[in-house]
Amino acid sequence: MNNKMQNLRDEIILRSGVNPSKCMACGKCSATCPAYNEMEYHPHQFVSMVKSGDIEPLLASDSLYKCLTCFACVDRCPRGVEPAKLVEAVRLAAIRQQGANHLKPDMVPDMLDDDMPQQAIVSAFRKYTK
Repeated sequence: MNNKMQNLRDEIILRSGVNPSKCMACGKCSATCPAYNEMEYHPHQFVSMVKSGDIEPLLASDSLYKCLTCFACVDRCPRGVEPAKLVEAVRLAAIRQQGANHLKPDMVPDMLDDDMPQQAIVSAFRKYTK
């Protein structure tokens, strides 16, 4: 792992507050994920890839934006690894790269409808505009 990836890995771990070394790769986090079928990389894979420093594929993946941030994976983990927090930290790292913002605020009004819960709108801004 080169220095740049090591620094990014350390930053993601620090920002998330998660120790990926605690993961025993049981897969319970992925088994409970409601977005499992939509994601290229599943919660247990995020943990494994951050642990190994294989971050570049995660930064380029749409899985960052498919995560519902429902924290079902956090509740299910027997070791308290908190995969969703790692996903959020990787997402933030991707967004902080120049021009990597997935959604711009002026795009949101066109996506709204009367049935959309306010929580979804707040979540969209939290995910996409940092």
